[in-house]
Amino acid sequence: MSIFHSGAAMAGDGASAGASGAAGAVGAVCAAGATSTVGATGIAAVADGASAGATGAAGAACASAAAGASATADADGAIRRDIAEGRTALGIELGSTRIKASLIDSRHAQIASGSHDWENRLEGGIWTYPLDEVWSGLQASFAALACDVRRRYGVELESAGAIGISAMMHGYLVFGADGRQLVPFRTWRNTTTERAAALLTETFRFNMPQRWSAAHLCQAMLDGEPHVSGVAYMTTLAGYVHWKLTGEKVIGIGDASGMFPIDSAASGYDARMLDAFDGLAAGLGAGAGLGAGRRLADILPKVLVAGDAAGRLTAEGAALLDPSGRFRPGAPLCPPEGDAGTGMVATNSVAERTGNVSAGTSIFAMFVLEKALSKVYPEIDMVTTPAGKPVAMAHCNNCTTDLDAWFRLFGEIAELFGARVGKPELYDALYNAALDGDPDCGGLLSYNYYSGEPVTKLEQGRPLLARLPDSRLTVANMARSLLFSAMATLKLGMAILTEKERVAIDRLYGHGGLFKTKGVGQRLMAAALGAPVAVMESAGEGGAWGIALLAAYLLNRRGGETLEAYLAGRVFAGAAGEGAGGGDSVAMPDGRDAAGFAAFMRRYEDGLAIERAAAEHLK
Repeated sequence: MSIFHSGAAMAGDGASAGASGAAGAVGAVCAAGATSTVGATGIAAVADGASAGATGAAGAACASAAAGASATADADGAIRRDIAEGRTALGIELGSTRIKASLIDSRHAQIASGSHDWENRLEGGIWTYPLDEVWSGLQASFAALACDVRRRYGVELESAGAIGISAMMHGYLVFGADGRQLVPFRTWRNTTTERAAALLTETFRFNMPQRWSAAHLCQAMLDGEPHVSGVAYMTTLAGYVHWKLTGEKVIGIGDASGMFPIDSAASGYDARMLDAFDGLAAGLGAGAGLGAGRRLADILPKVLVAGDAAGRLTAEGAALLDPSGRFRPGAPLCPPEGDAGTGMVATNSVAERTGNVSAGTSIFAMFVLEKALSKVYPEIDMVTTPAGKPVAMAHCNNCTTDLDAWFRLFGEIAELFGARVGKPELYDALYNAALDGDPDCGGLLSYNYYSGEPVTKLEQGRPLLARLPDSRLTVANMARSLLFSAMATLKLGMAILTEKERVAIDRLYGHGGLFKTKGVGQRLMAAALGAPVAVMESAGEGGAWGIALLAAYLLNRRGGETLEAYLAGRVFAGAAGEGAGGGDSVAMPDGRDAAGFAAFMRRYEDGLAIERAAAEHLK
């Protein structure tokens, strides 16, 4: 577990003045705060409070406080040395709703963090993020991190031993030969590539999900979009940010596996399928394919595996990250990765027979396979670990967005009565209320489909709440139904792996926002999936910490040390409270919860016709 101490003008879409302003605002707030460290304050308090004549309980308490202050001062001193001597690793992850930054020390423990909230938007029927918001958000997140360092340790963050960038996977980010973005970013959330995904699946004899980059490119070709002939580079969001920070057009193998199928033995794109894609594009006729004689391999980023050098932070990149100019160029970067890979790393789920569940805006479960699946399943994606090992993934587009909307409504109701409840307190109260609900949610039926859901073959989504006249509409049942709905589609995909393929699940590690409230999401997930679910202390911040660990692996690996060995032996080996590794909280499936979820799922599957009708008629 993590220990938490006390476009092409630069791509025609680079950091805007507003971005610098956002970062500057954070810096101003930080500058206004106290810069003395906890350790120094503690020592001063002890010095003032401990009189020479103190005896008995007072003396013992004073001695204990002095020892604690001394330990804190020692720990802070060691952290300052790590910062000054370049033994830290910085990880930044651009998630669906937050951009998070994590700084870890030489013991792999998080010592400072920063974040910036953002949201995708639906424009012209496409879910997207403008690239100027990528940079303003990245700068604000970094500024908040630097502020946290200054506040905690009284020093400026001017460098890092290594840096890693991760982000939501998949989607469609394409650029011309001049580096300019050709069309707005089409995120993983879009389900507009059904025809292309089916065609590629049939051609490759490999499941091609709608959200993958190759499916988006193929659909653009099928639709005759004029920009296709000008595409010179296609990458992911993490690959894009990495490119701008380093000048290197590279990508981590895990993130690459969400663009195009991977040959794990060759640690690269599958050559047979690359040829098949080019043949398919040629068959579409003149003007439909890539221009300038380009083949698909020509526009994809170079694939790297964990531990490979992936460039260094340039002066231009440092200015993009930190417009204040304090952060110096030169730090090495690890290969950019996707959020699936960083989740595997953050939960030590990179070896065979390990698995994890990531639950936030989307939800997915992944298992590192011992052997290939017996057949192609449209519900199961084949991706890889950051080291290139094959992974089976059950991915669902929708998880907590609908839950968040309802919880905001409950917060607004509280405000009508003069009660202002903070978000953590609101979520903890409603999550815990769910444990008091009827096992089957009292007959309530919730669908969390903000966007389409390929697992249930829905191209568009409509969030719904349905109930019978005699259903028990209570806050507890409502909260429970929202949590069950967040897990329901994953259960359908998981059944393929556990029942048809007999994939053994010894334990699943949970991470992401669904697991932030202690014990609740974990307990209900164990009941839903019929397997023990473990949650680490870092469950809510796993992705940024995970990419920081990959940066640390680049910095610290010894000879041929594998990622699996590094994580098991140097990150997660310690007892609780020692370094970053430690004990886990484990929830076993509860029979009453499991029976209630099974009843909910019977209604859920029967009621999918309601969701389809809503998507068709509610415009």
